[in-house]
Amino acid sequence: MPNRREFLRNVAGASAGILFLGRGANTAAEPSLQAGAAAKRREVMVGKRRVKTVDVHAHVTVPEATDLLKGTPLERRPGNPPNNYDDKGLQAARLQQMDEEGIDIQALSINSYWYSAERDLASRLVNLQNEKLAAMCATHPDRFVAFASVALQFPELAAQQLEEGMKRWGLRGAAIGGTVQGDEELASTKFDPFWAKAEELQALIFVHPQDSQNATGIRARVQGSGALGNVIGNPLETTMFLSHMIFEGTLDRFPNLKICAAHGGGYLGSYADRMDHGCLVFPEQCNKKIKKKPSEYMKQLYYDAIVFTPEALRHLIATCGVSQIGMGTDYPFPWTVTPVDEVFAAPGLSDADRVAILGDNMCKLLKIPA
Repeated sequence: MPNRREFLRNVAGASAGILFLGRGANTAAEPSLQAGAAAKRREVMVGKRRVKTVDVHAHVTVPEATDLLKGTPLERRPGNPPNNYDDKGLQAARLQQMDEEGIDIQALSINSYWYSAERDLASRLVNLQNEKLAAMCATHPDRFVAFASVALQFPELAAQQLEEGMKRWGLRGAAIGGTVQGDEELASTKFDPFWAKAEELQALIFVHPQDSQNATGIRARVQGSGALGNVIGNPLETTMFLSHMIFEGTLDRFPNLKICAAHGGGYLGSYADRMDHGCLVFPEQCNKKIKKKPSEYMKQLYYDAIVFTPEALRHLIATCGVSQIGMGTDYPFPWTVTPVDEVFAAPGLSDADRVAILGDNMCKLLKIPA
């Protein structure tokens, strides 16, 4: 098996075999953008300083997974890459979108859809995805970093995959769902081997909802108009994940964990005070497992800034602090179309605050040179 140095040498300048999800792009595939072929790259300035911007929440898929999954129980599972995203998105289109929005670097992640797989299939799928992610990052090392895939249904294996992903492939952490199969909470001590390895490696763990209607138990209530399974279900799943991590003492057992929650952490930041008051009303439910007020744990977690309005971002900052927030786009899904401008629009921020949210915070966590 090649080591990482040999691997990077082999893939330099080559196609990475990654499906670059696009926002309805129809252009032909190109190895990279040619000079003059795309809109001029937006350079983000704060004061007189050129700021490196980082998008911590950007999706991608690996087309080769389709062949690997043929004939397996995952072939028709919701979330399997062929059925989940716009397959016309291409590498050039992604880079052009980044240039137009002023995004220097995307931290790429694959939404977890393999937690029901048996061990051998899960191992082969994760290995394939991590190798392809590394190849894509090696092709454009100044534009992409990536989160490893891990098979959380096997916590010890997931810990090994995280370590291999970081040490062998140069990935920067792991992307995970909020539960395993909707009924196993990741705050359970069963998953401590994974959390211990993540803390040891100082890996950033990006948490994104996965099958939220089942994970939250609201499937029967979100039918009908409004896309409620997503609009309500996704932030609710993240809220429940973070709440369990707080109340079950996982963040006390592993106080140096680096966890970044998608979509601004769901509803937690908007109603954190109720957690504190719940412990006053029901002290027997809190005091045995946690060492401080529940809301204080929010200050040791990280969040993307996908909260949609200047006031919502201001409130999230007030709850958890500027140092805990990074910019996100949810690419290729158009939840936020002017992410840089949304940071500038947030009230009460200093230039240093804007620099931190636009890129500095995630550069530190993802080990990206400033």
